[in-house]
Amino acid sequence: MTKPGCRSVCGNLSIPYPFGTRDSRSDCRINHSFAIFTIDCDNSTDPPIPYMDEKSSNIQILNISIVDHEMQVKVFPARDCYDASGRDWSSRKSSSLTLADFPISSTRNKFIATGCDTSAYFLDRDEKFAFGCMALCSNISDVRNGSCSGIGCCETSIPRGSFGYNISVDNFYNHTNVLDFNPCSYAFVAEIGSYDFSIGDLKQLGFNQSTLVLDWAIGNQTCKDAKKNNTSYMCTNNTICTDANNGFGYKCSCKVGYRGNPYLTNGCQDIDECADRKKYPCEGKCLNVDGSYECFCPMGYHGDGKKRGGNRQGCIANPNSLHLMKILVGVAGAIIVLLFSIGFLYLGHKKMKLIKLKEQYFKQNGGLLLQQQLDGQDRTTKAVKIFSAEELNEATNNYSESNIVGRGGYGTVYKGSLPNGMVVAIKKSKLVARNQIEQFINEVIVLSQINHRNVVKLLGCCLETDVPLLVYEFINNGTLFDHIHHPNKSSKLSWKIRLRIASETAGVLSYLHSATSIPIIHRDVKSANILLDANYTAKVSDFGASRLVPFDQTQLFTMVQGTWGYLDPEYLQTSQLTEKSDVYSFGVMLVELLTGKKALSFDQSEEERNLAMYFLSSLENNKLFQIVEDVIANEGINEQVREVSNLAKRCLSIKGEERPTMKEVAIELEGLKAMANPIGDGNIDVNQEEMAHLLKEKTMHMDISGTMNSGYPDTVEDHLMPIVSSGR
Repeated sequence: MTKPGCRSVCGNLSIPYPFGTRDSRSDCRINHSFAIFTIDCDNSTDPPIPYMDEKSSNIQILNISIVDHEMQVKVFPARDCYDASGRDWSSRKSSSLTLADFPISSTRNKFIATGCDTSAYFLDRDEKFAFGCMALCSNISDVRNGSCSGIGCCETSIPRGSFGYNISVDNFYNHTNVLDFNPCSYAFVAEIGSYDFSIGDLKQLGFNQSTLVLDWAIGNQTCKDAKKNNTSYMCTNNTICTDANNGFGYKCSCKVGYRGNPYLTNGCQDIDECADRKKYPCEGKCLNVDGSYECFCPMGYHGDGKKRGGNRQGCIANPNSLHLMKILVGVAGAIIVLLFSIGFLYLGHKKMKLIKLKEQYFKQNGGLLLQQQLDGQDRTTKAVKIFSAEELNEATNNYSESNIVGRGGYGTVYKGSLPNGMVVAIKKSKLVARNQIEQFINEVIVLSQINHRNVVKLLGCCLETDVPLLVYEFINNGTLFDHIHHPNKSSKLSWKIRLRIASETAGVLSYLHSATSIPIIHRDVKSANILLDANYTAKVSDFGASRLVPFDQTQLFTMVQGTWGYLDPEYLQTSQLTEKSDVYSFGVMLVELLTGKKALSFDQSEEERNLAMYFLSSLENNKLFQIVEDVIANEGINEQVREVSNLAKRCLSIKGEERPTMKEVAIELEGLKAMANPIGDGNIDVNQEEMAHLLKEKTMHMDISGTMNSGYPDTVEDHLMPIVSSGR
């Protein structure tokens, strides 16, 4: 409603063009010789107060209507008061209003006087006419609230063409007979409906300013004369011009079907009647057109489509088309039934296709092989549950990002919650090579037969997706690798905790080598495959590379697989896998616990790059305590550290035959742990648990990367890379 870049409000007043504030650009308002459209905004108050023309006029503007061409302002009433000694000249006040261009609305205002000894007069500003009214009464009981017919209150209409006034109030008897309940008389001009007479106003008027309405128009010419002067004519596109009926000038209004500001260029915009069916009724199809709208009756009806009323008949049914309508309804119903049937068949086909796809995934992910292996186990072996894809979707909230607990190069581990409340870890690989399915099944079978408190439990798997999923018990404290090599975590690993973790891990390997029905070689022992729970209890994981050793064999020829830095050098050279290969890898992990250094670090110097070689060299040169972790060195257990270091040295012997067995290592660590903790910490006997069945051989690959960041085993394609000729 305002020109772009111009001030649009002053306090609570919205300012439409052609009005504008005094502090805006000159083109924000118009200023004809006989019409002032300037608003003086007093910014010193909060909120600012708008005044007509100048603040000194003391005429406060309340509202400006661009549609009705009216302005609502505040004015002061006239007053005449008396006391026991007569007229109170100090409180006597007349009221005047001087308007240069805007006449007082004759249809929107009344001249009102209150009092029981009152005569009030309205004198036109130019003294062309005068009128008034009187109100008399002798007893307050004669007065009625809301009545302004001459008893206590009188009112009269205002003629057209008045551009101001002088109002005076007088009396007949100096209020002598009514002084106790009516000391003052008042007179004012007020907007019709804005004032409701009350008996209390006889004692004192309840306001100090009344509201009246002014008419406004443009210039002092008629529409016909103004149009002749195109440069000053204000009415723009889609407008109509009407002559002012009070005062002089002309008024611009938007045509029917348009709304907006008729004084701005393209200010009158088309109304979309179809968007407001209540105000613009339409029984048929509605089409908006410039300045109006059209209604079209539906097939089988005739009429103008608009709501019945007056000469409009709306949409009337055509009897001749009822039969056609029935046919069309029948055809439409048949089409709907047909579409519904097609949709039902499509959904059924889609469901069958999904079932077949799940069966295909189940077969290609080794489901038949797994069932065959599980069926061949004896009844003492724990069952591995085969989960459905829907169960794991629900457990992980459709594999929500918020449920991710670890990522790796080959997949992601999610935290999930089963319907029974059990928290689990769900391993989802990115890709699966077909030649790795046997390795995946191998890990499932191995873990299904192992029952040891320090081995991570495999709860089940899912084979109905494009990649197989593994479900493990949830271990919430990360990997041993994280705790050793993270500065904030390593300080919490005391010597007693490190010794216990080493003892528990050694106990698991001893159990695999000598306490199971058929010995098992883990083949990927490292700190990243040792998970820790909240109590720092060790949980050995990742059995995807594990191999069974038949009783009639002491060694196996396989493709080398493992992790650089932990690999048995004898196994690397000969490809002969023995139990002593696990012993060597465990020795490297033992040195990790002692030194806090990584098994292989290319950030270090050539001498320190390989931890096993660096440790043996330091031990030989009597520099053990220069490389031992500070948190251990400060505990004052040097003798125990030397014992463990010597044990690690024997584990790291180049020749496998010179290394101790894992059973010997476990017994020795158990003894050292008992010395560090005489009371005991409840660790299990490494020889008390057994396994039931054999594992089939599987294809082997070289792993140079380590496990996923989550600490859960990578079983499908993790750690796979051929050995290059350099040996790195």
